[in-house]
Amino acid sequence: MSDAGVRIDKWLWAVRLFKTRSLAAEACRGGKVKVNGAPAKAARDVRIGDLLDVQTVEFRRKVRVVGLVDKRVGAAVVPQSMEDLTPPEEFTRKTDPNFRPLNLRPKGSGRPTKKERRQMDGMAE
Repeated sequence: MSDAGVRIDKWLWAVRLFKTRSLAAEACRGGKVKVNGAPAKAARDVRIGDLLDVQTVEFRRKVRVVGLVDKRVGAAVVPQSMEDLTPPEEFTRKTDPNFRPLNLRPKGSGRPTKKERRQMDGMAE
């Protein structure tokens, strides 16, 4: 791949941060992906050295782009494309008994109200 850049949604999918490219693009649209501190659209190109802040369902990941890939790579090859800067306590937070994913609502509670939706969006940032 050239040093020109790769679409961020493709890169996030290729390094296995998201299961599908459409999930990566949706995260970009939802403001859950930031490049060097600024929100990124799915079509934005990432370059070597960029710092990404990516909010997934379970974790807030911080990664540095080390290599550019646009095809999905095996898990063993991922460290050649990204440097994981996520703090270790972020991974242990999921095992905390009080941990609850941000988008989980009690079954049968219906659609969120406008006020509840604003609260959920505020918690994700």
